[in-house]
Amino acid sequence: MAKLAVLDIGTNSIHMVLAEVEPDFSYKVLDRFKDMTRLGDGAFKTRRLSEAAMTRALEVIRTLATLAHNKGYDRIKAVATSAVREAKNGGEFIEEIARQTKLRVRVVTGQEEARLIYLGVRHSMDLSDQPTLVVDVGGGSVELMVGNREAMAQAQSLKLGAIRLKDIYLRQDPPTKAMLKKMQQAIDQQLKEALRQFKTTSFERLVATSGMAANLTEVIYLRRTGRPLTQLNLTRITRKEIQAVESLLTHASFKDRLAIPGLDPKRADTLLPAAMVFRSLMDRTGHEQMTVSDKAIREGLIYDFIARHKDRIRTEQEIPNVRRRNVVYLARRCHYPQVHADHVAFLATRLFDQTAPLHGLGEREREWLEYAAILHDIGYLINSRQHHKHAYYLIMHSDLYGLTADEVEIIANVARYHRRALPRDTHAGLAQLPPKNRKMVLTLSALLRIADALDRSQFSVIQDLRVSVGEPLRVTLKTGGDPELEIWSARNRSDLFEKVFKRPIQFETAGSLTREGVPA
Repeated sequence: MAKLAVLDIGTNSIHMVLAEVEPDFSYKVLDRFKDMTRLGDGAFKTRRLSEAAMTRALEVIRTLATLAHNKGYDRIKAVATSAVREAKNGGEFIEEIARQTKLRVRVVTGQEEARLIYLGVRHSMDLSDQPTLVVDVGGGSVELMVGNREAMAQAQSLKLGAIRLKDIYLRQDPPTKAMLKKMQQAIDQQLKEALRQFKTTSFERLVATSGMAANLTEVIYLRRTGRPLTQLNLTRITRKEIQAVESLLTHASFKDRLAIPGLDPKRADTLLPAAMVFRSLMDRTGHEQMTVSDKAIREGLIYDFIARHKDRIRTEQEIPNVRRRNVVYLARRCHYPQVHADHVAFLATRLFDQTAPLHGLGEREREWLEYAAILHDIGYLINSRQHHKHAYYLIMHSDLYGLTADEVEIIANVARYHRRALPRDTHAGLAQLPPKNRKMVLTLSALLRIADALDRSQFSVIQDLRVSVGEPLRVTLKTGGDPELEIWSARNRSDLFEKVFKRPIQFETAGSLTREGVPA
């Protein structure tokens, strides 16, 4: 099954989810990791990530990347959000991550962050056809999204994240009334403007997500029932309950907040602004309760990946061998003629096996010939004219993971010489190969040219073959129809074979052959 690691570099926390995609394109989470790194601490006042925060984050990212690789996750999708995208040194931080871990981190916009969050939430609960308002209170930003079970309609990204509000407005602890008043005014102003931008003003349901929403819900649930929360998703909390926690946090010292049952100690200074945002949104929309989702941007990234890579995932499930899988995936992307390509690969490997006493090559070389046969006609994607050269170009410039650069060059050259001009040392692609690989290309190309010719009509007229090694080398063909075109074509493509193997080749037909190619 396809494996995917998702790394979410947030303003407040860094998360990693290790998932496997199921054959039905659902997924299961095998492991989760979280570190409340507080990358955005102080960043919204200075517009820079602090050296201390970057050092903490880099250590966590290195550890998580190593962990993922050790567990066999080579595909890691990493995103960064508000703190990195707004910091003047965010680019330097991303470059340092790439230098230390080889990870490419995508810094997503507020709109893209909202889209991914909505995608995660939409798969976690049954939304109706009517508009639902989803809110995610992060460390740096708040995402507001309107949509239904089909799609997200609109989104707004507000600069109201809990760490940002704490840094800008709560300059002492406990905060003064004046500080709280200014923060409330900022929240009200941005929420009012954001809601005014939405085409609809009526929402069937209010849904909250994020770590802030989760911790607020845990505190409320403990106060309500005296028991720990067993399932976050679909839990409902009321405006009055949020208001009560908000009041508790407002009047408590930092030490007293740490003693509040259920409160995450690392959110002791940020849960108050988060609670104020949730309560203010409920005030403005007139909702007395909101439903909590346990899905967010990480799950959205997984769903987005699945939607974008269904063909690749399907190929991975069909073909476990990563080398062969990437060859077939490239062929499919180029809309290759599968029946013809597969049959040419079959005939080519039959020739390879039965001429082994002449060429003395092994399994690895046989594999290269098979891959070149599968890919030999992908150049038609660009143009039928000179398609053998286009095939060479496509193979050389594609990501064929699992194959070395030398192997890709050999396969590209063998595909390139499946027709037309014989290989020459003056040809650029061939000239750059070391002599040993150049000789290999000639040998494998000689076999591929004949195999391709034996399916000239592309109707698999030549069903099988048997080789008698001698002088001349005789190829007996099992046919399923009139083979004249194929034999004529094979004779015309025998030039390279006769040059490489230094003997003539003859083709003849047999009434039938056994499965192993022996005349019946």
